[in-house]
Amino acid sequence: MKISDIEALDQFTCLQDTYTDVEIEAGYTSDLLSDVMAHAEEKSVLITIQAHKNTVAVSSLAGVAAIIICNNRPVPEDMISAAAEEGIAVFKTAGNQFETSALIAHYLGGTSAA
Repeated sequence: MKISDIEALDQFTCLQDTYTDVEIEAGYTSDLLSDVMAHAEEKSVLITIQAHKNTVAVSSLAGVAAIIICNNRPVPEDMISAAAEEGIAVFKTAGNQFETSALIAHYLGGTSAA
């Protein structure tokens, strides 16, 4: 699954589309940024409700390629700008973290289905 494949799904709205279309290798769901720094894999998609620019900074350190903000949380412009500078895609969804994680796992070849 590539980042552009996420963008093509109806469940997601792309808020920041200046990114390298890398192959997503994993997903990681967390709202604790220190946990993301310690455990998120490179070329992963972060599924979270943390909609602020610190999420981008941590994602950049961890090598996260895309961020999905759940529950239709508002995403501030400074987060989108920071993500553009780092080349990290940002998406928004009405789905909660459980539903979104299951959907991404399904497309990554896992057994979950949304």
